[in-house]
Amino acid sequence: MQAVSIYIIEVKGQLEEKTINAASPIQLVVEKISVAGTKFTVRTDQSGLVGLIRFLHRQGFIILSLNREINDELPKEKEITYGS
Repeated sequence: MQAVSIYIIEVKGQLEEKTINAASPIQLVVEKISVAGTKFTVRTDQSGLVGLIRFLHRQGFIILSLNREINDELPKEKEITYGS
């Protein structure tokens, strides 16, 4: 079993929280919506994250950034941050 983490994702365009959550076992929380994009958080393991990325791709969203919230329980060599 993979460890569950919180991921902060920003996509180009506007994403509807209700629409995504109704069709997905992974529940996301929209933090900010602007003309340029939508920033949201999701709590899942890596397998769930890959599924979410595939879903977003199929829906035509472009991922602008993807970051994992660092948890103090993780050893330093496991800390990974993607995006800018």
